[in-house]
Amino acid sequence: MLEFNHWFFVLLANFLVLLFILNAILFKPFLKLVKERERATKGALDEANEMTVRKDDAAAKMTAELISSKNKAKAVHDSLREEGMTAQKDSLSKAESQAVEMIGKARKELQTEADRARASLRSEIDRFSEEIVRKLVKA
Repeated sequence: MLEFNHWFFVLLANFLVLLFILNAILFKPFLKLVKERERATKGALDEANEMTVRKDDAAAKMTAELISSKNKAKAVHDSLREEGMTAQKDSLSKAESQAVEMIGKARKELQTEADRARASLRSEIDRFSEEIVRKLVKA
């Protein structure tokens, strides 16, 4: 059975003294350490969240800049392509007109040469026919 005697009060006093000593030596520093760790963890989490937000903002900014750069590059490419097509069309039309002009000159030269050859052949024909007639008359 449990009885209340003078040892009960000694043990109670011993328990309370031990409780105050352990509280001062063990529990308060342990709770302080736990709170510091909690603050550090919370600070690290807040910093990580902030860094994540900054990373997302930077990624969005880079994506926007990349899209803008691609659009600018496409616009420059298209304009250069149009310039190239225009230059190609101009070169082709110049070449075609030069070719038509050269063909016309060549036709005129051929016509002139053909006319000269016909005239030369006509004079030759007349001479050959006279010669044939002379040879036939002599024979």
